[in-house]
Amino acid sequence: MPTFCAPDGTRLAYHVTGSGAPLVCVPGGPAASAYLGDLGGLSAHRELITLDLRGTGRSAIPEDTASYRCDRLVDDVEALRAHLRLPRIDLLAHSAGANVVTQYAARHPERVASLALVTPGTRAVGIEITGETRRELARLRRHEPWFPEAYAALVAVTEGTGQDWEAVAPFFHGRWDAAARRHHTDTRPDNAEAVARFGEEGAFTPHATRAALAALAAPVLLLAGEVDLNSPPRSVARFARLFPDASLVVQPGAGHYPWLDDAERFVAAVSAFPEPAAGVGAAGRPGPP
Repeated sequence: MPTFCAPDGTRLAYHVTGSGAPLVCVPGGPAASAYLGDLGGLSAHRELITLDLRGTGRSAIPEDTASYRCDRLVDDVEALRAHLRLPRIDLLAHSAGANVVTQYAARHPERVASLALVTPGTRAVGIEITGETRRELARLRRHEPWFPEAYAALVAVTEGTGQDWEAVAPFFHGRWDAAARRHHTDTRPDNAEAVARFGEEGAFTPHATRAALAALAAPVLLLAGEVDLNSPPRSVARFARLFPDASLVVQPGAGHYPWLDDAERFVAAVSAFPEPAAGVGAAGRPGPP
């Protein structure tokens, strides 16, 4: 398992699968990157370099747990880029990971060759998602057998009268089958402090981030799931408008994990995204230590 040192000395792990030009992948959560798998077979097209965020997976717990804050995780991404000896990187982020990589792009625009945001979190750019938006989207699935219990729990969560996230879980998958249930279990963050400190005061500076992204030269792909309550298509479309060169894809029938709901469609969309930067390839970085 390859590792590298973050600027504060924390030993961080990453995983390499597939072949082709490298694509650095940042998970959501904060959770270990294992839940990404090979992103539905994307590893057949790209070399996936998936980072375990500090305190998750095989990465060490930092001495200073204030470094779990989202904006401070940007330094870990930059340290990984330097370790890989890549002048510029293609970045993919899922869910809350998008809050990290958008701040990375704002801080290091010259290091970003391309950016793919999959069902992205929007806190870093200040796009708020209302409870009514989530409930409206949820009602599209009123024909599902699990809908009455899940919707009642969602109403309670969005109105601040309940916290039964387990009951809401079916809404985050395009199909609530056995595979989705297993994946839901596997994606649970196991470092409560990392989750709690991720969004602490100072973690996000939306106005500055939006201003920086408005000048980003790199192409950006934003992929939304048609029925994703976490990152509704309408909100992802607003996100896309912050970039000068962005493409928006809404995957039909998909929830928060679109590579599970329709791997072929997902891989087709992401692999068709602009070619990696010239001269950036698997041969351009050292092998795993």
